[in-house]
Amino acid sequence: LQLVESGGGLVQPGGSLRLSCTAFDFTLNNFVLGWFRQAPGKGREAVSCISSRGGNTNYGDSVKGRFTISRDNFENMVYLQMDSLKPDDTAVYYCAAKLKVAVDCSDRDYDYEEWGQGTQVTVSS
Repeated sequence: LQLVESGGGLVQPGGSLRLSCTAFDFTLNNFVLGWFRQAPGKGREAVSCISSRGGNTNYGDSVKGRFTISRDNFENMVYLQMDSLKPDDTAVYYCAAKLKVAVDCSDRDYDYEEWGQGTQVTVSS
């Protein structure tokens, strides 16, 4: 099972990026999905998660109102739209999946079974 993230890069403060994550060899329909990030010297932080059918989402306090998670089960994709980016958003961003059909989602990293390799997001002028 493989998750692959894309869309990271260098952006100026106040700018936007959209991260994408897709799965190879399995479909995401029955998975709860999450985005996590880890900045240098810091622990892994929950960014956002989305239920298996997309009806419920959660966001970390630091990104509420700026980031939006979405999924397209037909295209087998999950996205993280990041707006009004700040230097504190600089981190490696990881996509994660948990095999579970659920109306809610988890912000606990240990709940997730599959992880991508991460994509670097750098916010700097």
